[in-house]
Amino acid sequence: MTEVRADLIGTCWRVLVHAGESVAADDVLVILESMKMEIPVTAPVAGTVRAVPATEGEVVQEGQVLVVIEERA
Repeated sequence: MTEVRADLIGTCWRVLVHAGESVAADDVLVILESMKMEIPVTAPVAGTVRAVPATEGEVVQEGQVLVVIEERA
């Protein structure tokens, strides 16, 4: 399992994936907003989204888990 974490403190502006969805490496999973800038968070691996602990509107901390991906074999 790969945990995709926030690189900075910000607001979870948009969640673009849901559990069970297939994603490719570099797909945008979540968009964070910080200092009026939109920061896309991308998938580091291809696989299936297993969990999305982040919710839209939530303030996230640096290092907080946003999405969990099960890698494709």
